[in-house]
Amino acid sequence: MCEFVHPRQLKVSKSPWGPEDEIGRLNLITPESRAKVMASIDTSKTYDLSVKYFMGMPSWVAAGDPPFQIWMTHTPKGNTNDDLMSATQEGKELISYSGDAISMYTHCGTHIDTFNHFGYRGKIWNEFNEEQHLGSRHWNKCGPELYPIIVARGVLLDVAGAKGVDMLPDCYGIGKDDLQETMEKQGLSIQEGDVVMIRTGRMTVWPNREKFSNNSPGLNIEGAEYLAGLGAMILGGDNIALEQAPSPEKDNYFPVHTYLFSEVGIPIIEMLWLEDLAKEKIYEVGFIGKAMPIVGATGAPLQPIVFPFK
Repeated sequence: MCEFVHPRQLKVSKSPWGPEDEIGRLNLITPESRAKVMASIDTSKTYDLSVKYFMGMPSWVAAGDPPFQIWMTHTPKGNTNDDLMSATQEGKELISYSGDAISMYTHCGTHIDTFNHFGYRGKIWNEFNEEQHLGSRHWNKCGPELYPIIVARGVLLDVAGAKGVDMLPDCYGIGKDDLQETMEKQGLSIQEGDVVMIRTGRMTVWPNREKFSNNSPGLNIEGAEYLAGLGAMILGGDNIALEQAPSPEKDNYFPVHTYLFSEVGIPIIEMLWLEDLAKEKIYEVGFIGKAMPIVGATGAPLQPIVFPFK
């Protein structure tokens, strides 16, 4: 059992689940916790919290990372004109074959981050380090292929809604008081092992790349410490990087990321579609999702499906 008291130290932590642990608070998922959630949901209605992938979609490109790309690798007419396969001309004309390929940053669209995404001074969660655990293509520790199927209680904290606005102002930092105010107005609390989803309202400008991506409101370090102290297992947001931008700290351009990953072992989900839940004032759900098992990656696409509680 984890003791949820974690003052920020700006250095990586050893896992309370042992020296081989690579998934942090996802260890809170147990057969018993899954069964409890599954027994509590109303399966007659579902909500998809992911965004669609398309050319020109907003994505993280501030550090030069590639945007989402898709291109045809085979077209029906191309196949009849090219000699690409050992097929007869009649066969190529008969079978209209289409194919495509994609390229993207692993933090594009709705996705979950892993603990090797950020660390401190060459080390990541549980004191794994680049000298021993970083390969030529990817980290050999803490990849999304290790993440279990996530079945947990999900809680929506509609901070924008609690403040009576469609979207929080640019660069707004969501702290402890904002979160407490939202929970009081919604009449709920955070429990150990929850997936906590924070609505800033940023998706109201989706898919405008400039308005969505730049100077985003989001969670600040005080808010992150508060939710970590309550026992949250995963934190997610409807914005580009969960936390407020730009960073208020001079030398730490992602203080919430580094704290959650390296110090308390909490994964982050970004770019959640929370508008439907907020509109219907559904604040407590059964959350089900599975990360794409890209071995050693720093993040992976995730399609979260949620069910309202009975």
